[in-house]
Amino acid sequence: MIKWIIILLIVAAIASLLGFRGIAGVSAGLAKILIFIVLAGLLLLLLFGAIVVA
Repeated sequence: MIKWIIILLIVAAIASLLGFRGIAGVSAGLAKILIFIVLAGLLLLLLFGAIVVA
């Protein structure tokens, strides 16, 4: 999933540089959603003890 976030951020940056504001906005929005999903999943794993931080 991290790979998709990086790809979407690169697409957003390139589209923004080329003047495609709509595509840049959609790509950045999708990347933000994926980042939230990853962080929420990590938090749930920490809460339920699937990942142990010593």
